Amino acid sequence: MKKGRYNPYLLPPWLRKTRFYCKNIIIPISCFQFIRVIFVPTSLDVVLLLIFLLLWYLLFTDTI
Repeated sequence: MKKGRYNPYLLPPWLRKTRFYCKNIIIPISCFQFIRVIFVPTSLDVVLLLIFLLLWYLLFTDTI
């Protein structure tokens, strides 16, 4: 099976809109979480920060 290039316009409109809003909100959330980890580093905060950073990477490389 041959995979073509990623085309976001083949996605349903609701999914494109959701990805757009997630791309715009993930950076401020990650910054806030990073500040929390610096001041009060609990294991849950560190795990959340790692999840947010992974989500940021996947959204901006158009993997998801």
